[in-house]
Amino acid sequence: MSNSGNTIDLNSDMGEGYGSWTRGDDIAILDVVSSANVACGMHAGDPEIMANIFAEAGKRGVAVGAHPGFPDLWGFGRRIIPFSHGEIERLVAYQIGAAMALSTYANNPITYVKAHGALGNLTQTDHGVATAIAKAIKAVDPSLVCVTFANGIMIPIAQELGLTTKSEVFVDRAYTEEGHLVNRKEPGAVLHDAQQAADRMLRMVKQGGIETVSGKFLPASFDTICVHSDTPGAVDFARFVRKALESNGVAIRPFTH
Repeated sequence: MSNSGNTIDLNSDMGEGYGSWTRGDDIAILDVVSSANVACGMHAGDPEIMANIFAEAGKRGVAVGAHPGFPDLWGFGRRIIPFSHGEIERLVAYQIGAAMALSTYANNPITYVKAHGALGNLTQTDHGVATAIAKAIKAVDPSLVCVTFANGIMIPIAQELGLTTKSEVFVDRAYTEEGHLVNRKEPGAVLHDAQQAADRMLRMVKQGGIETVSGKFLPASFDTICVHSDTPGAVDFARFVRKALESNGVAIRPFTH
């Protein structure tokens, strides 16, 4: 971990419903995590959902961030859409603005930005997309923290633009030998065994690295751990992981505090 002391942030993607359609038990997850990444209306989310999540997070002392994605309600933001880098920059700026407005309205202003789904995954390998997102953050509010993949190419890009960065690993996703997330279409990409996931995360925290599918370790520092809220049994999964971390002396707190 790159945190001072034995602490780590636990985050989750939230507010990913739309109108009367809901996805995941956001309120229950808010009782477990320390940071909430809130969908901004493009891949999911709407003003009512956003305002509610920001307010409920504030009641619990949970930090909040914008979670922008491709405008893809049909595909939940998990499909690559061939926008230009300029278009991506403006789409992200638009979504950050929406999150800033509604989080301020709910008296719990956002403190960071983390890209969602296919848009976020592109920042693992696409210099232009990573730059576009970082430029959008800087243009709208350079005090916002850029949350991105541990050992990812976006870290130096964002830092060169003057942004503060925080690195992330995923408790419920498998990693390739290069340190990238295994494609969701491949078997074993999502971990469903809470004990297995918690054990692996403890090894990653203690050894300071990313564990690949082969068991190899890639040295990496990280500040926050993501547990997805939309997989079956997500709430119990998240509680189990948090308990495992705390039982081993790892305190959970927002990285922005």
